[in-house]
Amino acid sequence: MKGGLKVPLISLILIGFVCASVIILAYVKSPFLSYWTSSQDLVFQISPDYKVKDEEVLRERNRSGQSEENVNFESAISNSSTKDKVTEEPITNTEIEGSAGIPLNFTQKGGDLKVLGEKNSSREQENEVAAPLNSAGVAIENMTSDSKDHGCNYAKGRWVTDDSRPLYSGFRCKRWLSAMWACRLTQRTDFEYEKLRWRPRDCEMEEFTGVKFLKRMENKTLAFIGDSLGRQQFQSLMCMITGGEDRPDVLDVGREYGLVKARHAVRPDGWAYRFPRTQTTILYYWSASLCNLTPINASNPLTDYAMHLDRPPAFLSRFLPRFDVLVLNTGHHWNRGKLNANRWVMYVDGVPNTNRKIADINGAKNLTIHSIIKWVESQLPKYPGLKAFYRSISPRHFFNGDWNTGGTCDNTTPLSGGKEVVQDESSDAGAAAAVKGTAVKLLDITALSQLRDEGHISRYSIKSTPGMQDCLHWCLPGVPDTWNEVLFAQL
Repeated sequence: MKGGLKVPLISLILIGFVCASVIILAYVKSPFLSYWTSSQDLVFQISPDYKVKDEEVLRERNRSGQSEENVNFESAISNSSTKDKVTEEPITNTEIEGSAGIPLNFTQKGGDLKVLGEKNSSREQENEVAAPLNSAGVAIENMTSDSKDHGCNYAKGRWVTDDSRPLYSGFRCKRWLSAMWACRLTQRTDFEYEKLRWRPRDCEMEEFTGVKFLKRMENKTLAFIGDSLGRQQFQSLMCMITGGEDRPDVLDVGREYGLVKARHAVRPDGWAYRFPRTQTTILYYWSASLCNLTPINASNPLTDYAMHLDRPPAFLSRFLPRFDVLVLNTGHHWNRGKLNANRWVMYVDGVPNTNRKIADINGAKNLTIHSIIKWVESQLPKYPGLKAFYRSISPRHFFNGDWNTGGTCDNTTPLSGGKEVVQDESSDAGAAAAVKGTAVKLLDITALSQLRDEGHISRYSIKSTPGMQDCLHWCLPGVPDTWNEVLFAQL
């Protein structure tokens, strides 16, 4: 009996050995079996409960640069993408850094990892991908104003000479720029003021280009609402985006906003242009006071107008839902002569004002600024994507008199009164107080512009009255270009 059992036992051992050999051979040759088995050739070892977090990876990269773990991580992505064919293209180190070091998402299935290489098409997912890095390793695209504002006061800095300026030609930007503000078309011969660039003290301000601006404002609308200085900022931005060239592809869409010239009017109440490739719309609406103006007697051509200090302009109320960026300003029309000439009568709560403190020009202006900022603040929850700015006042530079009493601004030497702003507070205290504690941001340009008295139209205005100089408006190219650079940095 014992001798008879040896042959079957040996046979069973041989059969088991053959089967084990077949299984091992199949394991080595079959990609199907090896796919489901964790291997260091395919992915790095990771515990089943480990989760990759974007913030942790970013912090690690910032602390140590490209650590050994990051090298293994990138190698694992490359191997899995080329061997497992999960992604259509290999993911390079450059592409990972181009996304601000944010790793691709992983999902865990059966205890193993798969790379999710599919492209996201939704707007929300696209916003999660950070932009390319600049030379300092800082993401330069899609950087929100909040992330930059924490460490930068753009109003604090100095003017420096930059031979690459201006950003456009005052000769060629004829479609967008009014001839009365294009000092290259006047008898002025000094243009050193065009070569200055603003450099904030606490941070680098991203270089403006039309391509980057349009990309950042894709499918968005930017609206300037304010006085003639707001119109200058609007025209400056149009010249900056186009490089001063006439762009036949840019569409005039003013009619969509009711911005058409009325019969007998000198000009329309504003302009609106759209860049079709990115569906970016830039518009300006003239509202010198930022008040709602209504005729007191609509049947009378010479009627006075109710100047509702506590109500926003009807245009703003109507079209705010269509705006993604709003820039408001007012200031230089707040004097008794302007109000009387325009036949504006102050109203509060829908009735003529009787409060003496408000009747004072400064009191009325202060009430209006606080009222409109409070109103915009109340609308922001309805439109969470809206960024709202109030631009501080643009300084005047009349010396030895005012605009109508022989005041002049003949200086042509840039920065003769200084080149640096060192204060932390805004020079427009009223505007700063109005936006304090709100989500409306202050576009603070007052102090930096105060240093640029040589940049005004001065006596070179093509529509000047003898003995009068324009020391309020700016030559373009010029100082308002910087306002737009500061605005761009906060978008």
